[in-house]
Amino acid sequence: MKKQPYAELIESLKECIDACNRCFDACLNEENVKMMADCIRLDRECADVCSFLEQAITRHSPFVEELINLCAVICQACGDECRKHTHDHCQKCADVCLMCADACRKAV
Repeated sequence: MKKQPYAELIESLKECIDACNRCFDACLNEENVKMMADCIRLDRECADVCSFLEQAITRHSPFVEELINLCAVICQACGDECRKHTHDHCQKCADVCLMCADACRKAV
């Protein structure tokens, strides 16, 4: 059976979507939500772009490479922002986002 060319990236995207959604939800429950605004915003952005990229890959979009490059930038930004916060959910999200950004860069 032939392996999909982006199979590893798709798995990384799914992990990133999950981590960002968990972080987003947990940030909304933090005591100082205003302080978490940038993290929350980037969690949403990152989960959305990862989800869109996964769909674009599976439907063989002609813009896959451009979307992968954009996804790498957004995952990196989300990971960098999450890294600024000491909460466990933010640190875990940062790890996953930064790994996804690397997976994107390797895929192109």
